[in-house]
Formats: sequence, structure tokens, C-alpha cells
Amino acid sequence: MKQFAQLIKKLDSTNKTNEKVAALTAYFQEADADDKLWTIAILSHRRPKRPVNTTLLRQWATEISGIPLWLFEESYHIVGDLAETIALILPTSKEHSDKSLSEFVSEIITLRTLPEEEKKKYLHENWLALNYFERFVFNKILTGSFRIGVSQKLMTRALSKATGIDEDILAYKLMGDWTPETTSYKKLILEENEEDYLSKPYPFYLAYAVEDNFQEELGPISDWSFEHKWDGIRSQVIVRNDEVFVWSRGEELVTDKYPEYQDFLKVIPNGTVLDGEILPFGEGEIGNFNSLQTRIGRKNISKALLKKTPVILNAYDLLEWEGKDIRQKPFVERRQILDKLISGINSSEIGLYLSQTMNFDTWEAAAVERMLSREKRSEGLMLKRKDSPYLVGRKKGDWWKWKIDPFTVDAVLTYAMRGHGRRANLYTDYTFALWEDGELVTFAKAYSGLTDAEFRQLDSWIKNNTLERFGPVRSVTPHHVFEIAFEGIAESSRHKSGIAVRFPRMLRWRKDKPVEEANTLDDLKALIPK
Repeated sequence: MKQFAQLIKKLDSTNKTNEKVAALTAYFQEADADDKLWTIAILSHRRPKRPVNTTLLRQWATEISGIPLWLFEESYHIVGDLAETIALILPTSKEHSDKSLSEFVSEIITLRTLPEEEKKKYLHENWLALNYFERFVFNKILTGSFRIGVSQKLMTRALSKATGIDEDILAYKLMGDWTPETTSYKKLILEENEEDYLSKPYPFYLAYAVEDNFQEELGPISDWSFEHKWDGIRSQVIVRNDEVFVWSRGEELVTDKYPEYQDFLKVIPNGTVLDGEILPFGEGEIGNFNSLQTRIGRKNISKALLKKTPVILNAYDLLEWEGKDIRQKPFVERRQILDKLISGINSSEIGLYLSQTMNFDTWEAAAVERMLSREKRSEGLMLKRKDSPYLVGRKKGDWWKWKIDPFTVDAVLTYAMRGHGRRANLYTDYTFALWEDGELVTFAKAYSGLTDAEFRQLDSWIKNNTLERFGPVRSVTPHHVFEIAFEGIAESSRHKSGIAVRFPRMLRWRKDKPVEEANTLDDLKALIPK
């Protein structure tokens, strides 16, 4: 654990990519194989399930520290991180532990099955056997909230330097639903295992948002293929060995969520991997993203739900064909094969559609098509260089997204909550409301979009204009108006306003606008696509 804790400390103390890669590389060269495997798992969000709930962690930490629970809670709100708060309040000890990371994780997994008293005893003993930063890391593993600014791409680069294995090969190896309990470092990283590749997807290629005056940078428009950017769930659908596997972009195997895709076996040959978007498709047309939420959150997909929220795959790329990786072929060649494959399919019967490509003679013509995006239930246009290979991760140059401008309304700040991390001392998480019949009705929460100086200014005002307190939340005098931007909107019975918006954030602080002139709930409802 000491070695792993030192690694996390180094990673957490720098924002420089090269320094993080160097620290990870040295660790992967020196650490025990089991520790390396669990490090890869933890940094790629494959942590063990939480063995103790946070209420008990708070209670037991205060008991061993000899402080009242209210003081712990006040400290927690200031620190902003549960694992760090516990590590800070625990008394120092002369004890130490030589257990490895993998030994600790194995014990944490076993801890889930133990009675409450044994859990308490285990935590007390191990908290006192670790120094501050080791406790912090131990608590992070316990709570399952390991976020330290290390992307899988960065970790893969370090692994490549440590092992000499190509980054793309490693990225492919790390995809899938493996766990340290079902594999070993040698098998996962060092060995070639054909059977491991049956269900594995390829690393996704991600696009950058276009920048100002991007048309001048991209060169002749004839070099580019256009298509709509669909608002669904990015996925890869794999057909191998007479089986179908469905993967989300978050590297989650979600085959069971989309049983209708089993019909693909009737028309898609083995050795095929499609890249596309899962879209709701009720009544023969693309629906809004909110209707997909009912499919994402359900453990069991009933016949009634399949009928209520049918889905399609809107395919836009082909990554594997006849069992061969064709990602290095130019985009137009991959599309020619994909077009020929889907052209012979009854799309309405199978649920497999083709995302149509478009060509334009001028950027003005492309801009006109982009303006039709909401009408077509898309988020804008995708631009793909015709000769581009299918790369790994977010690479600048060949794929761009040209999104439509967001929806916006002017809303009133009504509630505030402290932030986390470096914002733990400031009220930076806000709730906003719109007018309805002379009352303010909450509709969205947002915590991004302001400068640090604006956050500090608003924090000071909130502390002096609090009406009521509800635990960590404060209601404030309705006074400030903000322009709130969001990407999507739909009716929702789960929200007080009756409306759900996607990705809300603050565009600007409308100091020029009195609260009486903020938008109404009817103004918001008018934005819902008909």
C-alpha cells in the first residue's frame, strides 16, 4: 500500500502529463504483478464494491477520534471529501502496515460479507496502522470515489513505456468486463489470448468540437464527409461466433438492455463490428434522449418496455469486417462496405439503420443543414475527413463535431450548496427557478460557467442573504439572474417543473436584469420540440 499511496500522491500533486506518465511508468516497472493489476483496475474505474456505508464510516471515525458527529459533519462540508476528512481527523499512531495494495483490496472484498462489529474492528485496526496519505487512499478504495485526473489514455501510455507493448494493443486489451478477480496481470497485459477477444470492442474514436473560423483551418470542403450528430448512446455492436455483444462508450457491456439486437444475427455476418448510436424510435421516428433513460436504468427489460420504448442502431462506421480489423482503411472505404451491408437489409424489421453521409459544395450550404438539426432530432453535424483512419481516443484533426447553439433561458438563483475539492469553502452549486403564476419553480441545477472571481463574489453574497438552511443547502433571497444554457429538453414527471433539461450550465451572470424579467416556465415549455 505504501508504494501505491506514494504513486497517488505524485499523481495528485501535478497537472503535468509527462510527470504523471513518468510516475506511472516507474510504478509499473517496479510494483508486484498483483498490485499492478489492481492499480490498472482502480484507475479504470473497476473498483471493489463498497463494503461499508458512509453513515457507519462517519460514525466509527468520530468514535475513534473522540469528536462529536456534528463537528465531523461541519469539517466534512469544509474539506469537501469524505475520505480526506476521515484521514484528517483520525489520531496519529506509531503502528505501521506492510500489507500490499492487493492484500488490502482482497480484505476489503471479504469485508462485505462480515458482521458489522467485525467490519468496525477491521477499520479501527487498519486506520491506526496507516499514515495520513495511506489512510486517504485506503478510504478512497473503501468509498469507491477514486478520481485523481488520470485518464485511461494516460495510463495506457505509461503501460506501453513500461512493457514495450503498443498503446493501441494495450487500449484494446483493457476494454471489456474483466476484473482482477477473473484474470491476472500476465494474462491481461503480457499474454496473447484469442478467446479474450470474442466479445471485446475497439477503443472508441472521439471528436473535438470545432473552433472559431474552423473552415479556414480544415481546407477544401470536398475533403470532408458530413452527417448528423445523433443524440443517443454511442455504442459498438459486435457479431462474432453467432453471438451479439453491445458495448457503450463507457466500456459497459449492455447486451441485456437491448434484446432486440439479437435479430442482427439474421443479417449481419460473423466478424463484424459496427460503430453507431442507439436511438429511441417510437412510432417510426427518432425520439428524445429522455425516453432512453427508462432503458438505461432498468435491470430487467420487460416486453411492455420494449413496446413502449423501442430502439434502433443508427450505424455510421464499420471497424471490423469478415473478422479483420479495418480501422486503418480510409473512412470512405469503410463506409462503402457499411453502405453495401445495410442496403440489403429491411431496416424497419431489424432495427438497423444507416446514418446518412452528406457532401456540400460550400460551408454556407453545410451551415443551412446544421440549422435543421433540431428538426431532425440531432445535436448538429459531424465532420469526418474522407481519408481518415479510425483512431483511438480523442485525436485532433480528422473528426470534428459542429454542434448547434444550446437552448437558453434567464433564471433566478434560489438555492446554493458548497462545492467539492478546491471549492469546498465556497457556495458554487446552484439551483435555478423560473416564474409560474407569480411563484418561482425550480427547474435545474448548475455548477459551471462562472469565473473564480465571480464564484467568490457570489459566495460572499449568499452567506449574507441566506433565508433558510437545510443541512448543507441554503435558500437565498431571489435577486440574481443567470443565463442558463442546456442541450436538450423534454417533459418529465420526475421534476417539480414537469421539465427535464440536459447538461445545464451558466453562460453568464445577468447583472443587468431584474428578477421580475426572468423567463417563465411557459417560456421553457415552448422550447420543447413538437
